[in-house]
Amino acid sequence: VQLQASGGGSVQPGGSLRLSCTASGSISSIRAMAWYRQAPGKERDLVARITGSFTTNYGDSVKGRFTISRDNAKNTVYLEMASLKPEDTAVYYCNANVVVVGRIIFEDYWGQGTQVTVSS
Repeated sequence: VQLQASGGGSVQPGGSLRLSCTASGSISSIRAMAWYRQAPGKERDLVARITGSFTTNYGDSVKGRFTISRDNAKNTVYLEMASLKPEDTAVYYCNANVVVVGRIIFEDYWGQGTQVTVSS
């Protein structure tokens, strides 16, 4: 299973970005998909999470500004980021809880990370 993230970049404060992450490989089922972020010298924190039934939850610092969504037919999760602040600067990682074909348990997989920089 591979997770390919895209959409990062540099933006001014108040701007917007959209991240995408597609899971591919021998996938039987995907349960939750999520975005995490890690700033230099800090731990990796949950940004947003969405279940297979589209229930969402967000980190406190992004509530009201970020929106997570998913397309189950495409095995893709999105993160719409608006009103970006310098403190949103980090490497963003996608995560998926996946059952691989031929197995019976859910396992976590991670994308390679995409840099988001918010600066004037």
